[in-house]
Amino acid sequence: MIIRDRPSGLRLFLILRGSILSRIWRVLLVNIGVAILVTAAHGALFNYKITLTAIPFSLIGLALAIFLGFRNNVAYDRYWEGRKLWGQVVSDSRSLARQCQSLFDRPEPAHAGSGLADVRIRMIYRAIAFAHALRHYLRGSIDTDELKELLLEEEWRLLQKSSNHPDFLMLRMGADLRRCLKDGHIDGCLAAAVDATFSSMTAAATACERIKTTPIPFSYTLLLHRTAYLYCFLLPFGLVDSIGFMTPVVVAIIAYTFFGLDALGDEIEEPFGMAANDLPLDAICRTIEINLKESIGETKLPSPLLPVNYCLT
Repeated sequence: MIIRDRPSGLRLFLILRGSILSRIWRVLLVNIGVAILVTAAHGALFNYKITLTAIPFSLIGLALAIFLGFRNNVAYDRYWEGRKLWGQVVSDSRSLARQCQSLFDRPEPAHAGSGLADVRIRMIYRAIAFAHALRHYLRGSIDTDELKELLLEEEWRLLQKSSNHPDFLMLRMGADLRRCLKDGHIDGCLAAAVDATFSSMTAAATACERIKTTPIPFSYTLLLHRTAYLYCFLLPFGLVDSIGFMTPVVVAIIAYTFFGLDALGDEIEEPFGMAANDLPLDAICRTIEINLKESIGETKLPSPLLPVNYCLT
């Protein structure tokens, strides 16, 4: 995620970090090159004059802009839903830490010094592991070593055999809660509240998985890609007779807008990746880790992640 103040003046046109230009500059240069050739040839192709007016381009451009706007709204809805789901994971993790410290009937308060032998500490650490595991699962990365210090040795070995690490960790949460209920460490009504928190975390993970595995229909995306390319590459023929040598400049501005909107929709459609405009899952997981460890009195806390070159991952 790009985090920076809005620049002013000339700097507004010189910023590359976070700009969509890095994804479209090749096709944009080709489009401008075609516009320059068409302008030099006065719209002629192999000595045959191609006569087009601006009217069809006005009609097509209006429709294309509407459809691109609709697709980008759909893509942003996916992005915003992903952010709300991760906000739910943060909220549920904090709620679980509070429940572990206030609802379980134990003689001593939950403290990090008790280690993983204390079921309350084990659940809180497992919630941290859940956030990290969900991040890796959505990004298609594997790093179980990052979770090793948060889990029991046996649990960590079993985790590596699982195909869905977040779901495995939630199953272990349920097993611990069942044992606590059986041993009388928590009342049945209070156990239901803790289980509801587990269910909410599982629902958030499942919804994130749905976003990841259900892209916008390819046929719709392909139609917009083709239309945008055809429009921008044919546009010089419709402008050269009316604006002459300014054709490449106008084409560059319009092509930058249409190609940029098209590429931006592709980028935010999948919000859980590592692109500059994707969600900062590393920073969110670090926030969860700091909050939960601080709640149990741990003093060796990791530092919050800060933007590097205006980019927060």
